[in-house]
Amino acid sequence: MSPRSASVNEELRRRSRERLLQATVELVAERGYESTTLGAIADRAGSARGLISYYFPGKRQLFQSAVHRLMHLTLAEALDRGPLPEGPDGGQEMLARAIDAVLGLACDQPVLMRAHMAGILQQEGFVQCDEQQRLASLLRAAVVRYGSPDPDTDYPLLRANLMGSVVAVLLPGAPMPLERLRGELFARYGLRWEQGIPPDQAEKGMSQASPAACVRRLQRLRPCGWEVSPGQRAAKDQRE
Repeated sequence: MSPRSASVNEELRRRSRERLLQATVELVAERGYESTTLGAIADRAGSARGLISYYFPGKRQLFQSAVHRLMHLTLAEALDRGPLPEGPDGGQEMLARAIDAVLGLACDQPVLMRAHMAGILQQEGFVQCDEQQRLASLLRAAVVRYGSPDPDTDYPLLRANLMGSVVAVLLPGAPMPLERLRGELFARYGLRWEQGIPPDQAEKGMSQASPAACVRRLQRLRPCGWEVSPGQRAAKDQRE
């Protein structure tokens, strides 16, 4: 049997990493961050425990990368949804979609996003991983499409505004209404309420955010190969 090529090995490593990231968000959505162990993540992903240490320095880094992947995929889906906007208002529509995607994720996955924001506020701050860079690239592209004359200044400001709004939505005991926060952001950027996905439209397809419902929404993001049984995946990972 001939050895696998470097490109095949790289693709297998990418898939193993993706499974760990997906398993992380599913388990944290079910159990919370503190109750989710690295062993449980490896079991859910069908991977060898040692692979987590190979890809990530620790649990916090794994979790941040996993949420950044979720945010990137959610944002990409919103921006790519047809029909794609054209004309002079196209940039406004794309920015509205970006804002709604992030705020919607805070409402759709409160356990994940609350733990994510808490982790960012720790001393380590942002984890500079591939997933975070992809997310940043999409948000910055939305700012460029919007017509910003200085994206290098306006992108960090948009990120800060979104982070503040997410914290306000999720603040225990004193959450602010999504509609109010959305209205403030849309007014800041001169967007019309009907652009993006207004809350009344988004809520039509959302059930109550129970842990089971949150996980069901996450499962659609499972990477290629998830249908393989855990035992088969673990055996494959040990051989990789």
